[in-house]
Amino acid sequence: MVLIAQLATSGGTRAPLAHIADRVFLELAKELEAQGLSRKVSADMFGVALRSYRRRIQRSNESVTQRGRSLWAALLDFIPTGRLVTRGEVLAKFHLDEEVQVRAILSDLCESGLVLQLGRGVGTAYRAATTEELAVLDASTDGLAQLVWVVIYREGPISASELKARLTSEAGRIDAALTHLLETERVSLTGGAYSTREVVVTQRESSGWEAAMLDHFQAMVKTLCGRLRGHGDPQENGGSTYSFDMSRENPLAAEVYQTLTRLRGELSELRAKVEAYNLENPDEATPDLVTVYFGQFVQAAENEALVLEAGGDNDG
Repeated sequence: MVLIAQLATSGGTRAPLAHIADRVFLELAKELEAQGLSRKVSADMFGVALRSYRRRIQRSNESVTQRGRSLWAALLDFIPTGRLVTRGEVLAKFHLDEEVQVRAILSDLCESGLVLQLGRGVGTAYRAATTEELAVLDASTDGLAQLVWVVIYREGPISASELKARLTSEAGRIDAALTHLLETERVSLTGGAYSTREVVVTQRESSGWEAAMLDHFQAMVKTLCGRLRGHGDPQENGGSTYSFDMSRENPLAAEVYQTLTRLRGELSELRAKVEAYNLENPDEATPDLVTVYFGQFVQAAENEALVLEAGGDNDG
């Protein structure tokens, strides 16, 4: 949740989050059922009565006003592009849904640029953005190509249709990203499937940090899930976290603070050696994908002591 909050306000922007809480609840509820737990047990785990649990699942899945549709989609469809509708009209239409939730989704739709807002207070009115206005908004965004690149690396070889099923962006934008990746020789297309040997997003790139964040987060989550399920040799699969009580005056300070830089250099050198060997000794068999992740964070304590946390070796 802290990660979501930080990403939502990165760079001074505010991402739409009104639906996040319900979506997290809904996805977690689905996963608990997939693990074989009954709704009664799941409700107990959430600390609510079974009836309340069922009602929340229903509310998260669909609008009370328009059955079979999410409140998010129903609100967006109700607001037209050709004329204005007042806030009062919207609230009257969705009076069966919780007003707080309706107002929050309206706010997020405006923040995302899907809906335009005019006026304030009781005079507030809304209009859905036109196709042309959305095209201008899409053209001003960055990072999709890098995100597509990461998905191809992690899940390729993969077809364009499979990519579009995994990503929420419009098909035309994904096609444009694929064309760009092909033209810059970052990915290759063989037999209708896209693949790539590597993904590189440098620290100084103004766009694409979302893809790098996603890649790092996926590596961590897959590692944790693998260990929880007991998959693989624990000497080759796992993670560790090390914390150091450290001050700048400590004689070992430079060695500790430069851990991130040192590991980046060592792993980049190792990867270059592996790639060189693979080019000279092509193997027809599908190789394993070994992912090593690590991170470093320096937190200043009130007593001026500093703590460093690093993770990514294989004994945890």
